[in-house]
Amino acid sequence: MVVLMKTLQVILALSVLIVIHELGHFTFAKLFHIRVDKFFLFFDMGGVKLFSTKAPWFVKICPKAAKWETEYGIGWLPLGGYCKIAGMVDESLDTDSLGQEPQPWEFRTKPAWQRLLVMSGGVLYNFIFAILSYTAILAIWGDAYLKNEGNAIYVNDLAYEMGFRSGDRILRMDDYVPADFSSLQLDLARRDVRKVTVLRGADTLDIYIDQARIGEVLNTPGMFDLAVPFVVDTVLADSPNAGRLAHGDRIVSVEGEPVTYLQDARPVFGDHAGGSVAVDMLRNGDSLRVDLQVDSTGKVGVYTVFPGYERREYSVLEAVPAGFRKTFTTIGGYLQDLKLVATPKTEAYKSVGSFIAIGQVFPSNWDWYQFLTILALLSIMLGVMNLLPIPALDGGHIVICLYEILTGRKPGDKFLVVAQLVGMALLVMLMILAFGNDIGRLIR
Repeated sequence: MVVLMKTLQVILALSVLIVIHELGHFTFAKLFHIRVDKFFLFFDMGGVKLFSTKAPWFVKICPKAAKWETEYGIGWLPLGGYCKIAGMVDESLDTDSLGQEPQPWEFRTKPAWQRLLVMSGGVLYNFIFAILSYTAILAIWGDAYLKNEGNAIYVNDLAYEMGFRSGDRILRMDDYVPADFSSLQLDLARRDVRKVTVLRGADTLDIYIDQARIGEVLNTPGMFDLAVPFVVDTVLADSPNAGRLAHGDRIVSVEGEPVTYLQDARPVFGDHAGGSVAVDMLRNGDSLRVDLQVDSTGKVGVYTVFPGYERREYSVLEAVPAGFRKTFTTIGGYLQDLKLVATPKTEAYKSVGSFIAIGQVFPSNWDWYQFLTILALLSIMLGVMNLLPIPALDGGHIVICLYEILTGRKPGDKFLVVAQLVGMALLVMLMILAFGNDIGRLIR
């Protein structure tokens, strides 16, 4: 059921984003009176279509469809979608029209600035959709993030080897003062950090970062967990320890093992799942020892005090500029991620993923907030990826249009065909890398 839910969310999200992207190309093409032959969600390779407005059964239902200039449909291969624009060399490599006399309704006969807008329309619509999504999210749910100020880290093995210790508070990364605790690991990789200043107890220390380990930082999740003091906030009504624990109790040891943070206690509870443990705790300044029951999942039925969340509510008018800011901040962050991917020594290319990785991001149950947040992020990723100056992507076509505008020279048709083939080969290699990474992660 979980796999089905995630799969449905991936298909829905990609369908929405593909339609929005191709609608950008379609809108500008129609604006400049360029004929659009086909508008398809997913690819109809081999002419196999799940749906088409040119299908006889649909024409019977809607006779006007026979006269529509554009064929709308759904293909069988869910690896994207396309808008087939007359007189344009695209991924279909349909060059039949190039040997004929140019027509006024074709892409190739239009001024370079119009072709530039047609090719930029998909990316533009992706970014506009992200702005609208973030605006809606902020207006409905507001914004919440885990503050870095005042919160301590709980480290994994990699962070420990690099010099960090559980309980450290990260003050600065070089001259940058991080505000969002959940972004600490990403900031460490993105910002080419050389020195991290931490507060350890009462001392301020500098930890120097070995740049050769940035690849490990990118590919080792959970480097900086939130160090949660084991202070009871709420005892669940059905907890086996109701009556033994109360709000404000601080656990200081479990089975003789010192406990500073909740994470320290989890392995001990796991070892005693289904049994009981002896716990030392502080209550109103007094030291107590009690026996706690541990359920079969290694839990004792309490919520701990969770520190440091910052929350802000937005009116609709306030959410609009905040949506713009969040969109462009996210675009900047993703550009930094691509820079890391393009730098082999960081090994960030190992984090590149396909639809499998995207599916793992979605929650197991339907949640509108998470769905819209992921959708906005994916829209930005799709837009930025399409801006890459690779033939077969929008960015490649945009570069060619800009070249023509600046030089006044238009590349020949043979060059465009060869460039398209090279671009498609590069995209195939990228897809192989992405699927290979996903399969490797599943195996591991």
